Amino acid sequence: QVQLVESGGGLVQAGDSLTLSCAASGEFFGSYVMGWFRQAPGKEREFVAAISRGGGTTYYEDSVKGRFTISRNNAKNTVSLQMNSLRPEDTAVYYCGASASGITALRNTNGNYWGQGTQVTVSS
Repeated sequence: QVQLVESGGGLVQAGDSLTLSCAASGEFFGSYVMGWFRQAPGKEREFVAAISRGGGTTYYEDSVKGRFTISRNNAKNTVSLQMNSLRPEDTAVYYCGASASGITALRNTNGNYWGQGTQVTVSS
């Protein structure tokens, strides 16, 4: 099992940047693919970004490509999401997710481990 704790959310203005962090505890962090998801009020949780076990491959939802960057540090058991050029439509609770099964399972949220979420609010 892995336990996840997100941090770094806040209130920013459109065009600003913000970095979210997710700290993982438990064993074998490097065996999990990691990702970020978000859920806006009244909407379903949606995929934002994912990163492979070794960090060499990343995936992004189309609306964040070129603006967000996911990274991980397996020595420190952390995964981060650098968010640039933030827009009001990026406002949501952001969740860190982990899957031992792979990227497809992670994106389908099959058996994911989740953090408690961190609120990101972007004002116009």
